[in-house]
Formats: sequence, C-alpha cells, structure tokens
Amino acid sequence: MKHEFKIGNRMVGEGHPVLIIAELSANHLQDFQKAKELVKIACEIGVDVVKIQTYTPDTMTLNSDKEPFQVKVNKAWKGQTLHRLYEKAYTPWEWHKDLEKVAQDYGKILIGTPYELTSVDFLESQNCPAYKVASFELTDIRFLRRVAQTKKPVIISRGMSTFEELNQALAVLKEEGTGEVAVLHCISAYPTDPKDLNLLTIPEIKKRFDVLVGLSDHSISTSPAVASVALGSVIIER
Repeated sequence: MKHEFKIGNRMVGEGHPVLIIAELSANHLQDFQKAKELVKIACEIGVDVVKIQTYTPDTMTLNSDKEPFQVKVNKAWKGQTLHRLYEKAYTPWEWHKDLEKVAQDYGKILIGTPYELTSVDFLESQNCPAYKVASFELTDIRFLRRVAQTKKPVIISRGMSTFEELNQALAVLKEEGTGEVAVLHCISAYPTDPKDLNLLTIPEIKKRFDVLVGLSDHSISTSPAVASVALGSVIIER
C-alpha cells in the first residue's frame, strides 16, 4: 500500500499535516439550511474534509415492522423501526452538489460514505474524490470491489471488524488495484469513553498491515485524537 496519497488537492500521509475530517452524520436533522450551516462552520474552524453518509432508507433496510427491524436500544430511538429511523437520519442525495459547493467555496473537500452499489454509483456521478467505508461493510465483498474499481483513495473504519476481516477487505481492495488506503482505528460506541479507546491498536494496525493509519473518534474528549497522532495517526475523523 502507498504511504502517501492525494485526496483532491490535499496530500495525506507521514510528513504531511494530519487530515481532519468532520462527519456531518444526521446532525442536520433533515434541514437543508442547517446542513449548509454545519458544512460552513466545519470549514471555518479549519477541517480539511467534510464527510456525509450516502444512503436512503430503502438502500439500508426493509420497510418492515417485524421484530428484527425494530430498534431496541437507546431511549430516543426505542420503539421505532430501522426504516423510520433512517428516514429521519439520511442526507437527501439532491443536497450533495450544494453542500459540495459550500465546501469548495472554502477550498475544502466533500466526500461520502456509501453503503451499497447504487450509492457508489451516485457518488461517482458526483466525482467524489475519495471514499469512506464503514466497518459494518467490510465483509461485503461485492461492495468493496465496486469501491475499489473507482480507483479512488479509500479510508476504512475498522470498529466492528476483526483483524481477519480487515485483512480480507484490504486484500480485495488490492486485488482490484486500489493501493491508496488508510485504516482508522474506531470503537463503535456513541459516545466512546476515552478509557475504552485502546489507542495502542493504531501502531499495531500500521505494523500488521503496512497502511496509513488514523482515528475515527466518537469520544467525549479531544485528548485521544491528540494522543493518536503521537502513535502514528495521519487522519482524524470526528
């Protein structure tokens, strides 16, 4: 794997400033003006990249109220179906160009996290310069092949994956010709208590897989991100 690569006009890797990614997630509350304002604020405080999640309720789950599709955790979500939750959370695809324009006006970059084939195709139609792959998708080989075929840089979160699954994902990407890959250590807990972060996994990933490394940080403190840079992180996602 390459030890440096370019996303848009920004070099990523050792010897370059740490790439800071702001995750928009569902914080826009389905309000387009709020989404634009959040992208603007992220750019003004100095992030390099704004990331959105690219899916629709129908590409993520079935519209079913059967027991396996009901949310059972988190008091705020409990009792809803997954489909209904995604309806409230997703970023409408028609917003993409306008949000990208806000980022570009500040000289910043907008990228997406696709979750299946149609979302990759959509992001390709928008000339997305890089792809983020969530840890939940690391075992979807068909999806990974499609991402790799774009020949764009790929940033992977490994939160829900084992090292064996991560190794398989990296092998698939390499097989399809993608050498520009970074792996972000990540604990899939929201928020994450800093004591649970196990940041020593970061140099272990770097050593084991010979890739650029970073931290996808859901913690309630900024200190772990700073510490992760001392351990080799070249990308921080917040």
